[in-house]
Amino acid sequence: MIKLMTVTRQFRDDENGAAMVEYTILLGIITVTVIGTIVAVGGWVNTKWTTLNTTLSAN
Repeated sequence: MIKLMTVTRQFRDDENGAAMVEYTILLGIITVTVIGTIVAVGGWVNTKWTTLNTTLSAN
């Protein structure tokens, strides 16, 4: 039990753990942004592709 408390104190006082959490949050924000951008661009391309296909089929 004392070893667990010692490890917990060391982790609390270690700033590398805080930096790791900050980088993980930053990575999560970047990932969500990239996925959102891909979905938005995919929708735009799908609309353009459908418009082109409709135009070519009408002629």
